[in-house]
Amino acid sequence: MQVVIVWAVSRVITTVILLIYADHQSETWQTPERPDLFTFSGIWDGEWYERIAAGGYPSELPRNDEGRVTESAWAFMPVYPMVVRGLMLLTGLPFAVVAVLVSLACGLGAALIFHRLLRHLVDGGTAMFAVALFCIAPVSPMLQLAYAESLQLLFVASLLLLLVERQWLVMAPVIVLASFTRPTGLAWAMTLGLYLLYRWWQAHKGKDTFPLREQLAVAGVTALSVLSGFAWLLTAWVATGEFSAYLDTELAWRSHYTGPGELVPFTAWFHGGYFWIGWAWPGVFPEGSVARTVGSIVIVGAIIATIAVLLALPVMKRLGIEVRLWLISYFTYLVAVFFPQSSTFRLLLPMFPWLGVVALPRSPVYRVAVVVASILGQIAWIHWCWYVIGHDWTPP
Repeated sequence: MQVVIVWAVSRVITTVILLIYADHQSETWQTPERPDLFTFSGIWDGEWYERIAAGGYPSELPRNDEGRVTESAWAFMPVYPMVVRGLMLLTGLPFAVVAVLVSLACGLGAALIFHRLLRHLVDGGTAMFAVALFCIAPVSPMLQLAYAESLQLLFVASLLLLLVERQWLVMAPVIVLASFTRPTGLAWAMTLGLYLLYRWWQAHKGKDTFPLREQLAVAGVTALSVLSGFAWLLTAWVATGEFSAYLDTELAWRSHYTGPGELVPFTAWFHGGYFWIGWAWPGVFPEGSVARTVGSIVIVGAIIATIAVLLALPVMKRLGIEVRLWLISYFTYLVAVFFPQSSTFRLLLPMFPWLGVVALPRSPVYRVAVVVASILGQIAWIHWCWYVIGHDWTPP
């Protein structure tokens, strides 16, 4: 019941902030003037999910005058819009309303399962405060917007709980559903692969038992996660007849920053650093200069090293090996494939279990300060990323 109350209070706070911004929203290419809450909650990628719910996916990839693939629904996976579509048919309600209700329900489910997960790892007070931080985090408006993130977080929390409780058979269908909701399969496959090695090593040293039957079960769900991680790419290939349909569609969004190019793993963040420092300080880091290249390497390297150090802190052991392996794997996945821009804040959401460490200090002053900072962070995120100003270049 405490989790439900915290979740409800957090949604009231976020709803008030969204309503204030909606009331000041002018007419743009994204939204009418002063939209209602549901319309305002369904802009940006919500419009893509609505297209999928209404008409599915195109059989041919759209292209520009130069023949390059442009944005399309193939960048978005089907579970969330299909769930919304099914409920639309059952209730007769419009997409915007059903999408928000689905996100709210999934957000509550994620909070409840996150609390259950943390009760395996930390004391009750810390678990409850971590859930509160999850509900009011700067990007927590996603828990009630027409995006697939709430459903993704529900699946991530469920997978982590199943991993901690070693429920391999139940985990299998969740892996598949999660992989067709948001890109999760490959990061989860890395988590399971590292977990398999960890359990084997612990058993080898005599610190744990790892019977053959369980080894085969972990190997099986790992293989399933690898297949699921590539399944949407293969689906897009079969449906469009173009092998790189999904990757080309994803890269169409990145081309606005970098121009056309191929996906080379573990280079996107360095391309991002090169773009952003040139954008911020063009006089200091001109296009093509050695200073710009070196500067991007230094800055991105420092960011990655800082996060790696944070993940390696001794206090992180409080979260257990399962959660730590997920945090490492998902962050590695982001560095491998995603181009850093304003959507990165949203893409970091699946790392929410680290809030279990943030919630550890018991000082009332600290906890009040973190809550206030989180709510102010929501305002900053909505203002910068969600609120639309003309031809907005800061998508959420």
